[in-house]
Amino acid sequence: MKKIEAIIKPFKLDEVKEGLQSIGVSGITVLEAKGVGRQKGHTELYRGAEYVIDFLPKIKIEAVVSDKLAPEVVDFIRESAHTGKIGDGKIFITDIEDVVRIRTGESGEEAI
Repeated sequence: MKKIEAIIKPFKLDEVKEGLQSIGVSGITVLEAKGVGRQKGHTELYRGAEYVIDFLPKIKIEAVVSDKLAPEVVDFIRESAHTGKIGDGKIFITDIEDVVRIRTGESGEEAI
C-alpha cells in the first residue's frame, strides 16, 4: 500500500477530489495548509502599512491506496492540479506497512 500526499492550490481541490473518486479512491483526507517554497510570498498593503505574506494558502490531500492503483492516482493528481505556474505543488509517495480499520478490526487492503 502507498500513502499519497499532495500539496495543491486551493482552487484545484474540487477537480482533484471528484477525479479521485471516479478512479476508485474510496477515501481522502483534506487539510488546509500554508506553505512557502519557490513561489515565495507577496506584499500586501493594509491601512497604509506594508505586510509580507510569506506563507501562502495550500491544500494537502492524503490518500492510502493499493500498490496497483498508486501510479494512476499520482498521474491523475499531477495532471489535474497542473496550471504550469510556480506553486502548483508537490506529490509525496510513501510505503504503508499496515492499516487497521478501528470499527471492524480489518487490516491490510481490506481496511482501506
